[in-house]
Amino acid sequence: MAEKCESDKVSSSSSNLICPLCLDIFVEATILTSCGHTFCRRCLKKYDLTHQDLDHMVCPLCREITKLSVNRVDDLRLNVSINGCVDDYHAKCGGMNAVLENCQKCTACKSLKDAVSFCKTCNYYMCSECLHCHQHLTVVFEGHEIVSMDDVIEGKVSIGHLFEKCSIHKQENKDMFCEDCKVHVCHKCVLVDHQNHKIKNQVNFEQELRRKVTGLAQRCADKKAELEKNIQNIEIQRHEVHTAVQTLLDDVRQAYSIKAKELEENLRNLTDQIHALHNSFDDDLDVLKLKDRQRIKSICSSITLVDNDRLGHLETDTLSAHTLLCEELDTMLKEVTDHTSAEAIKKKAQEKRFKPADDTRLDLGSISEYTDHTSAEAIKKKAQEKRFKPADDTRLDLGSISGPDPKMEVIQRVALRGEMSGMARHSHSTVAIVYGDYAQGIDIIDSNGGKQRYSNISALSDMKCYDLMLQRDGALCVSTDTTEAHIYSRLGSRKATIHVRNNGIYVRVNRSPSDEIIITNYRKQVYIYDPTGSTLKHTVQTKHYTRQASTTRTGLIVTSSCWDDPRVVTVYDRDGNAGESLQAPWSVYLFAAVDEQDRVYVASVDRKNSSVVIRLYDLDGLNLKERVEFKALDMTLKDYWSFLVSLSPDMLACACGKNLYFIKVSL
Repeated sequence: MAEKCESDKVSSSSSNLICPLCLDIFVEATILTSCGHTFCRRCLKKYDLTHQDLDHMVCPLCREITKLSVNRVDDLRLNVSINGCVDDYHAKCGGMNAVLENCQKCTACKSLKDAVSFCKTCNYYMCSECLHCHQHLTVVFEGHEIVSMDDVIEGKVSIGHLFEKCSIHKQENKDMFCEDCKVHVCHKCVLVDHQNHKIKNQVNFEQELRRKVTGLAQRCADKKAELEKNIQNIEIQRHEVHTAVQTLLDDVRQAYSIKAKELEENLRNLTDQIHALHNSFDDDLDVLKLKDRQRIKSICSSITLVDNDRLGHLETDTLSAHTLLCEELDTMLKEVTDHTSAEAIKKKAQEKRFKPADDTRLDLGSISEYTDHTSAEAIKKKAQEKRFKPADDTRLDLGSISGPDPKMEVIQRVALRGEMSGMARHSHSTVAIVYGDYAQGIDIIDSNGGKQRYSNISALSDMKCYDLMLQRDGALCVSTDTTEAHIYSRLGSRKATIHVRNNGIYVRVNRSPSDEIIITNYRKQVYIYDPTGSTLKHTVQTKHYTRQASTTRTGLIVTSSCWDDPRVVTVYDRDGNAGESLQAPWSVYLFAAVDEQDRVYVASVDRKNSSVVIRLYDLDGLNLKERVEFKALDMTLKDYWSFLVSLSPDMLACACGKNLYFIKVSL
């Protein structure tokens, strides 16, 4: 991508004025500040539509990250030099269409006169003088096939695929493409400079890219149709939900008609609660609908960028950009459509029941407060477990709607292939495990017990890593020793290295909900870096040695000293203010995890008695208020080092030594 242009001279070639995304002349050429690459502003806006959940933009050419403000692409600055060159080109070449119409010059001589014909045998455009030579030097040019430029422009004849001449071997066509170097070459260049490289015929390569884009376009259409059908199904389930909610409301009104008029206030309260329940179901369905619409919008925006009629003779930048766009779109199309959540919400509404209290009490009862969960599966489970419980006989009350007693159960135990060193959430049902000194590489393990090696970054397959964390854009942060952590892109290139100032034992990494990088190294500090790892934003001093740290959506930091003395879990704000610590006895180790609703789970591992008790806490300022103590779990955690992570509102994962446990939570 050219970003400098002399104001007094415009190149005879328009290639440096072409946007790598739309393959047209720049319109409002705009710079990505991190790397300096330039694109049309409208192309960047289309590209940004597929990444609205991020606070930055990843360059389609080099993958560098550019921070975006509230106005996103609109606040990026224009490339004044490129825009000036475009204006000069338009002025000297007769407007924008002159570039796109390719007013062809003679390529058979150096006169640069307008071409009047094309020789399909020589593969040259010819001016009138060159045409005269061709027609009269029959000894040299006999049998050559010549067509007029008028016929070419009007589409009456096709001149086939044209190749650029090699700048080194002047008479040779650059009709091959080196995938290793990402350049067009002639067959002599292949023999001299590109031996043992992966070489493809240029025509075949372009046809392969066109087939890929065509396939993606068809898959986009299929996925769009699937998502639109799912939206229709959501509306059908909404009707069933409304019917079930109305039935629940009718039951309450019937109970009210039997009771006395003094219950009117109680009736209004119940009605309000049911309306809130109705709204919460609507909100849940709207979330599902919005997600599908956003995916349609992202898919349509991406295919607009990659499905371009001008995907022809691609240079290095445009090839890289469109290859990466195709990869991103392919990933989006592989995402599974949620066909079940809307029906699950409907079943939740239909299973609500109202049970009148006995006749000795004069009160309708109450409906317990509904908690909004973003997980559709959690919504379904919550609904299925709701029941109406009569009030006791000592008060004027119908009863209440409530769920079963909170509980935890181990649903899967997985034997690991080595001693676990670090663990991170990979998805709502999978974790990533790293083994440190005891085994190489990273495993992705799901709640059904399935395992696969993490192969995106080949460099890590033989590297000793002690902890890891995955960012929202697929980047991976791993710690390799006592002072360093490395950030790799999802395609495997190293993006940054974080150097921790104070030498500790091993660097431990985590991420905040906003993708900040959280680092501890067994000292009395927590380091908070920006998502790129380039800027240390905060250093929080802690009262105790800190081995693990998690953060809430509001920025609070939940730390655990694990097995250090004292064994404590403490909450800090960014200024280092601390709440009251939870402290465990000498033989009990504490490991904490924060879920996506800012609830804090703390596992108490009693090595002496070989038992594990997990408690759930709510945040009260900087203090932890116990909400539930679950029954002891049947788990073997006898090692010093353990990890507890929240995968979803109703799923935890706990690992220790060579064992990994998936734990189902029911509240």
